[in-house]
Amino acid sequence: MIEIDRKVIKNFLSTAHRIAKLKLVMCSSGNLSMRIDKDIMIISATGSWLERLKEEDISICRINDGEVLNNIKPSVEFRFHTGIYKVRPDIKTVLHFQSPYSTIAACTESFPKDFNVIPEIPYYIGKIERIPFYLPGSKELAEAVTEKAKSSNIIIMQNHGIVTMADSIDLLIKRAVFFELACKIIFIGGDKIKSIPNEKIKKMEI
Repeated sequence: MIEIDRKVIKNFLSTAHRIAKLKLVMCSSGNLSMRIDKDIMIISATGSWLERLKEEDISICRINDGEVLNNIKPSVEFRFHTGIYKVRPDIKTVLHFQSPYSTIAACTESFPKDFNVIPEIPYYIGKIERIPFYLPGSKELAEAVTEKAKSSNIIIMQNHGIVTMADSIDLLIKRAVFFELACKIIFIGGDKIKSIPNEKIKKMEI
């Protein structure tokens, strides 16, 4: 059986707890993974709560084919986690979250497509993609998320939630938190909200 460095396990658990404290997930919603090397990832187990994640709730999987290496069943969404790692060698960690305002965006077809209402969106996130509803855990969902991940760091899954990814834990959390903030601003502000002009975005040091 593959052994994962204790520091990596401790970091993964503290990250899961931190994500829950930020209200990015509730109860057993959402899932978190981390790339260990080019062939291996760890991911929260199916049905686990990130707020109280323990070592026995961590599944070790092979990225290439999703095979479980420690007999702990991974999140049902493991397929899009492995898919993202395959097409994005720069990515070290992936989060599926369901914070309130970002989930409103995922459930509202008329929600504005331009989320650039604060500088943090173009600076930390960039292009935001959306996919239609697919059954959770399905091959179709994994394929759709994987395809969009080639060109985006935030993917809105219709009626399901959000996927974000990054090359570090801090950046992963920034992307999730700032996207939630932008959605909240848009939802509360309504028609009064104005996005940052594209010409100004182009001048930002991104």
